[in-house]
Amino acid sequence: MSSRLREYQEKERMLRELQEELLALDSDKELKQEREFKDKLEALMAEFGVAEKTVLQIIAPEKYLQSQGQASTKTRKVRKLKVYKNPHTGEVIETRGGNHKGLKALKDEHGAEVVEGWLINDDADQKA
Repeated sequence: MSSRLREYQEKERMLRELQEELLALDSDKELKQEREFKDKLEALMAEFGVAEKTVLQIIAPEKYLQSQGQASTKTRKVRKLKVYKNPHTGEVIETRGGNHKGLKALKDEHGAEVVEGWLINDDADQKA
């Protein structure tokens, strides 16, 4: 048998299986209820001229905001500025987090505890 014929027969078999699954789903009571609900909701939305977006805003505003990427109006607290001064070279590193490339290099070279001792400014009151 040619590969094209084999492929065709395989697709036919898959189609028959999918048709059987669809027939089984059509008799599913829960699916019928969901479809009926969806149809009635769409008819109601059309009757009142309301879009899906508006329905979501009315029914679940917090979920709507999450879906829009506005889940929270809170912003992350600004980290305090830390200033490290290398006593060997006089190099100054200012950072608001521990992921600073230069700070990591110093900690790798001299050890984290030693570098933390170089902290000359740990101003908690300073804002960005």
